[in-house]
Amino acid sequence: MTFEIAAIVREKTAQAIEILKEKDVDLWITFVRETSHVKDPVLDLLLGFDLTWTSALLIHKSGTRVAIVGRYDVSNVERLGAYNRVIGYDAAFQQPLIAEIEALRPRQIAVNYSESDPAADGLTYGMFRVLSRALAATPYADRLVSAEAIISALRGRKTASEIQLIKAAVNRTEEVLVQLQPYIRPGVADTEIAGFLHNFLTENGYGASWDWDYCPVVTVGPDAAGGHAMPSGLRIRPGNLVQVDFGISRYGYVSDLQRTWYVRPSAETVIPEAVQCAWDATTVALEAGRAALKPGVRGWEVDAAARRALVDAGYPEYMHAFGHHIGRTAHDGATVLGPKWERYGSAVEGVIEEGNVFAIELGVAVPGRGYIGREENVVITAHGAEYLIPPQEHLWIA
Repeated sequence: MTFEIAAIVREKTAQAIEILKEKDVDLWITFVRETSHVKDPVLDLLLGFDLTWTSALLIHKSGTRVAIVGRYDVSNVERLGAYNRVIGYDAAFQQPLIAEIEALRPRQIAVNYSESDPAADGLTYGMFRVLSRALAATPYADRLVSAEAIISALRGRKTASEIQLIKAAVNRTEEVLVQLQPYIRPGVADTEIAGFLHNFLTENGYGASWDWDYCPVVTVGPDAAGGHAMPSGLRIRPGNLVQVDFGISRYGYVSDLQRTWYVRPSAETVIPEAVQCAWDATTVALEAGRAALKPGVRGWEVDAAARRALVDAGYPEYMHAFGHHIGRTAHDGATVLGPKWERYGSAVEGVIEEGNVFAIELGVAVPGRGYIGREENVVITAHGAEYLIPPQEHLWIA
């Protein structure tokens, strides 16, 4: 584990205590086993590595932080310096777990389940049953509540260290996207563009922000599938739009950017009106959403501002959310900047807070040309959403 991540684990466990006080929840338990198979997303913030045996991470609003883990995981957890006590066991975890809970006497125990936020839904059904049986003979069996609000706040409120790492990843992503310029020319295939970016990841020891096979997404011309489609061998033609959606994972934190080129035929001297108007409309809509993105606003309100601006300009609404948190993952859970659609559940009701970091995105398909995709990364301050790096202000011409 790098020093940066270990330090962030200490920051985040300390932050969790303040969130428990704020939410008036006594105790939060993260209950896991064999995490190389099924990993609770919150472990990246509370631990930073896998656990083998059944384990419980207890954080109490008083400041008590206890890790109950198998014998062979004890030294790794102790080296973090994030937990007041690390308790190892051999044959059975139940006795030390019950003893710790009884000592803390919580009115409620938050555990990791959620109907709307996948990043807060790490407690498997099997482990829920194990925990329920362990607590069955105690008064605490009926005191389990969802930790969704705690996890959403913890993931969403980025520390200064986290923001610095995200910004560094965004900067590196922009640098390599600029280096793509010579590859955006007639005859080059989307697979070649993806190969260039994959080589960049491999040479620098970075990971992809999402699944390797479609990170990047490369949309070439009007026949590309778009969305999360993998590169398929489509070759660039004059007059095509080329959109690249790409992000890197560096020191455990990610970026998520889109950049768009117009491949101008040699006989053209100006960008076609249909292309330029679409670009201008996406710019206005992106800025409308960003202007609405400030502390105290709910996620759906931000999406509504961007969506309305795009539709008012005469373009169809986009069929996804306007924005999502980024951090340890490209879709980092918590508040979604999306419409009140069933698929987003209560995530769009979340309130924007200082320290949140979002990818904001939308786009327009231009008939016969391809897709214009706009995606930038912003951090929320007291005054609103500030770009982590300068945005793409104009179509890049190839």
